[in-house]
Amino acid sequence: MDLLNTLVDKGLRRELPTREEALAVLATSDDDLLDVVAAAGKVRRKWFGRRVKLNYLVNLKSGLCPEDCSYCSQRLGSEAGILKYTWLKPEDASKAAAAGVAGGAKRVCLVASGRGPTDRDVDRVSKTIEAIKEENEDVEVCACLGLLSAGQAERLRAAGADAYNHNLNTSEATYGAITTTHTYADRVDTVQQAQAAGLSACSGLIAGMGESDEELVDVVFSLRALDPDSVPVNFLIPFEGTPLAKEWNLTPQRCLRILAMVRFVCPDVEVRLAGGREVHLRAMQPLALHLANSIFLGDYLTSEGQEGKADLDMIADAGFEVEGAGTTTLPAHRADAAAAGCGGGSCGPCGDGSAEAAGPEAASEAGTASASEAGAAAVAGQEARTDLVAVRRRGAGTDLPPNA
Repeated sequence: MDLLNTLVDKGLRRELPTREEALAVLATSDDDLLDVVAAAGKVRRKWFGRRVKLNYLVNLKSGLCPEDCSYCSQRLGSEAGILKYTWLKPEDASKAAAAGVAGGAKRVCLVASGRGPTDRDVDRVSKTIEAIKEENEDVEVCACLGLLSAGQAERLRAAGADAYNHNLNTSEATYGAITTTHTYADRVDTVQQAQAAGLSACSGLIAGMGESDEELVDVVFSLRALDPDSVPVNFLIPFEGTPLAKEWNLTPQRCLRILAMVRFVCPDVEVRLAGGREVHLRAMQPLALHLANSIFLGDYLTSEGQEGKADLDMIADAGFEVEGAGTTTLPAHRADAAAAGCGGGSCGPCGDGSAEAAGPEAASEAGTASASEAGAAAVAGQEARTDLVAVRRRGAGTDLPPNA
C-alpha cells in the first residue's frame, strides 16, 4: 500500500505526515489492519527496538475532585463507586511504589486528584519523591497533580521529579464539551511550565469519547507541536455514574488504528499504552506492543487492570523484552536534547508540526468525509463490555496488596 510505504519512510526520517495521511490510517479497513500494524511496527522498532518500558501508578489522593471532566470517575458529581481517600503518607506511597518497582516498573507515576496542587501539596509530594528515591534511587518519578502555578514545577524538579504528566485529552475545538471548569489553554500552559523547568513532559489523549477522526488527528497533531517526550494513549473507561458511561465507541481494531496513527505522527516519542487497554483491546493487546513501547503495569487510578504477571507474560510471549533500569528510553537525539534542557517546540523533531496542527480546516473535505464515514462504520454495533470495568479495591488506599 503506497500510503503505508510513505508513512514508514516519513517515520524513519522523523518527518510529519500530512493530515490527510493521518486520517487515511484511521480510515483503513479491517482487511488492511495487519499491514497497518506491521508498517507502524517498523517505525517503533527503528527508535525503540523491541523494548517495553513499564510504568506504575500510585494514586496519592483519590476522588472528590472539584473539576467536572466528563470522562473521570473522580470528577465533581461522580456517582462511580470508587475509593475515596485523602493524601497518602510519604512512607505509604513509597511502599506502594516499591511494589511496582519490584514488578519491573522503571517509572513510578504519582497522581493526585484536584484542580492543581497548593504549595503545601507540593511539599507533601516532594517528601514522597524523596522517600521513593531513597529506597530506589534509579527509578524515574513522574508527578501528575493537575494545573501548575508559577514555581511549582521547579520545586518538584528540585525534589527529584524526573517528569510531569498533564494530558491534553481531546482537541481544542471540542474541549469545552468535555470540561468546563478549566480550559485547553490551561493544560497547554502546564505542560510548557514543566518543560521550562527541565522536567520531561508527558502529555497524551483519551480516545473513545465520541470524537470524530478529525478531532483525534487534531489532538495528536497538537501533541506533536507541543513536543512531549511521552504520549499516553488512553481508551475511555466508561464508568457507571459518569456522563460518558454510555460511550462504548471502540473496537479492538479501531484502537490499533489509533495507536498506529499516533506512532506515525510521533515516531520517536515514547508512546504509552495506558488506561482502558484491557477493556477495549482485550485479546488483541499483544498486537499493540508493535505500536506502543510503554505500558502501565497492573492497576490504574480507580480501575483494576490486568494482573502484573499477565502483563509480563504477554510481553515475553509477543517477543518483546522489559526495558531495564540502565537503558535510556528515548532515542539519543531526544535524550541529548532533554539533557541539554531543551523545552520542546522549535528545537525538537516535533517543532515542524506547528503549521500542520492549525486545526480541522487544514484537512481536505474529501479526506474528512471518508475518514468520518470509516470511523462510524468501525464502531457500529460495538457491545458494551461493562463486565470488564472493575473498580480498584486493592493497593494504595486499602489494606490489600497491590497488583504489580
